[in-house]
Amino acid sequence: MLFNTNSNKMFFFFILIFSTLISISANSWMGCWIGLEINLLSFIPLISNSKNLLSSEASLKYFLIQTIASINFLFSILMNMTLMKNFEINNLFSILINSSMMMKMGSAPFHFWFPNIIEGMSWLNCFILMSWQKITPMILLSYYMNNYFLMLIMMINVIIGAIGGINQTSLRKLMSFSSINNLGWMMFAIMISEFLWLLYFFIYTFMISIMCFIFYIMNIYFINQLFIFNMNMMLKFFLFINFLSMGGLPPFLGFFPKWIMINFMISNKFYIISFIFILMSLITLFFYIRIVYSCILFNYLKLKWFKIFLKNNYFIIILITSLISITGMIFSTFYFI
Repeated sequence: MLFNTNSNKMFFFFILIFSTLISISANSWMGCWIGLEINLLSFIPLISNSKNLLSSEASLKYFLIQTIASINFLFSILMNMTLMKNFEINNLFSILINSSMMMKMGSAPFHFWFPNIIEGMSWLNCFILMSWQKITPMILLSYYMNNYFLMLIMMINVIIGAIGGINQTSLRKLMSFSSINNLGWMMFAIMISEFLWLLYFFIYTFMISIMCFIFYIMNIYFINQLFIFNMNMMLKFFLFINFLSMGGLPPFLGFFPKWIMINFMISNKFYIISFIFILMSLITLFFYIRIVYSCILFNYLKLKWFKIFLKNNYFIIILITSLISITGMIFSTFYFI
């Protein structure tokens, strides 16, 4: 895992956590910027690995992209402080600040670096980038929002996240496009309320952590590995449940926060946005189901020398988390009665 190399990695991991807390609790924009910079400088040592060229390339790309976003953010807040004396809402500056935050978290239309960098990472680093690294930019985004601009961006996010994942063979790229798609939902959630965003974020992080954990312990990085390996049928079934939960299919836990947001959209007459969001969720479900369908039906590819034996405690963890995913049915059924 992450901590079995040396204590330095653990040190940087704790700095990563504290830098996010610094940014969120800062009472000035400069404090937020300092937190973002510490976060960047603590995440790079976690990505880079001298034995793996892809990881070194990913860390360099990540550094360059995040530096550009930080420069943009710093420029925006300094210009705003000098030109607008009391930091009032100004369309141009709010778009600039929002854009730099979107670049930070890999949101469309600044998403091109995101799948490429994830491709060079281990599963644990992928998990950190897809979950924890989204917290600071999302909360800073909520401080200074341009609503009309964000509505356009969240629709682009949902569309690109759905369409980009269709032709992917790499599971890491697939998860990154799924993350871009979920980012659109998260932006809408934070426009409604911070509590709803927290709910969506926790459930999304929970689902992502299960998927990354399963892929990590089985050392799977590409879709065809799911077909070749002689996996336990129960394990395939758990994968099936968690994929569908991530796609937001009704009985599962992933549907619960989406349902709350769809209800809000319909009650506030956001018909076009809700239509696009639901339609793109169907496309994401399509490519999840396609993987699972092939994974379960391609039994004739069982090669006897590829046998996966999972440790018992790993299997129990996957079983418990999958059962939690199924309990989404209980939440969803009783919430709106």
